[in-house]
Amino acid sequence: MSDRDTMRATFLHQQGLQVAQVVPLAGDASNRRYFRVTVPASGNRLILMDAPPENGEDVRPFQTIAAHLRRIGLSAPEIHAADPKVGFLLLEDLGDDLFAHLIARDASIEPELYRAAADVLISLRDVAAPPVAKPDASTLAEMTAIAFQKYAAPITGHYQIPDSAEFLARFHDILARTLNGPAILTLRDYHAENLIWLPDRRGPARVGLLDFQDAFLCHPAYDLVSLLQDARRDVSPETEAETLRYYIAQTGADAGAFTAAYAVLGAQRNLRILGVFGRLCRDYGKPHYVDLIPRVWAHLMRDLQHTELRPVAALLRNGLPDPTPKNLSRLRHT
Repeated sequence: MSDRDTMRATFLHQQGLQVAQVVPLAGDASNRRYFRVTVPASGNRLILMDAPPENGEDVRPFQTIAAHLRRIGLSAPEIHAADPKVGFLLLEDLGDDLFAHLIARDASIEPELYRAAADVLISLRDVAAPPVAKPDASTLAEMTAIAFQKYAAPITGHYQIPDSAEFLARFHDILARTLNGPAILTLRDYHAENLIWLPDRRGPARVGLLDFQDAFLCHPAYDLVSLLQDARRDVSPETEAETLRYYIAQTGADAGAFTAAYAVLGAQRNLRILGVFGRLCRDYGKPHYVDLIPRVWAHLMRDLQHTELRPVAALLRNGLPDPTPKNLSRLRHT
């Protein structure tokens, strides 16, 4: 038994769960691990989050955001016990009905689920946000540099990408225009594998929320991009268009300005994901993330068609290699 196993067992013992059944759940791209904890006598189920501080994890932001979301009537998991010092949280189990799984079984429910997910984002516009970071244009632009460092460079073998500095300077100016307006709480990893359907609840609370510890303040379009330009599954074009129209109609947003922001933040997010997936493959031994890159690339190329991104579109197309089978093989193996 490893030291971490012992610490996990000790934490559960402190909660009176020493005889509970503990089963690991599928992990994500982080250093966190999750376990389903089932109490034999009652059958009650909980989720144990194991987030080792020595690996850079910190459960306190999750606690802060979860408390805020629950306070405003949204379905973040209730926290039953916590030990932030060693990195454990015992959470309400919201079940297994992830949007991605439900839609895979019945594609006809996709529009309903995505409209419900949009309702959550609409509700976040009307409440004050908790104290979280608010990245500026410089920060968001620099967050895309990883696309050159961890995606392009390993493929091309050139670690000085000729146009990367020029791109970042131009993209900064585009982002500055985009961010010139109100910012709201943005959950960031807001997509179908982090949303759980809770049909017995009402309104926006029908959507169970996971993986929001990295939340920050940003333009309202950011989480819609996360939802609709999903790196892990193909959202139907009809659902994307209808959800975007629904959000704009319900909020009274200016359609032209909002769709421009949607494209700009889509480019920002998809560039970062290209680099993150390259890093997960090369630095963390997770090559399966490379399989998702063509979808992310397709999102990026579509975003670049918007006129707001014309100043950087050619720079990106020239500076980033296409995710051809040969290039993806180089990313995996060189």
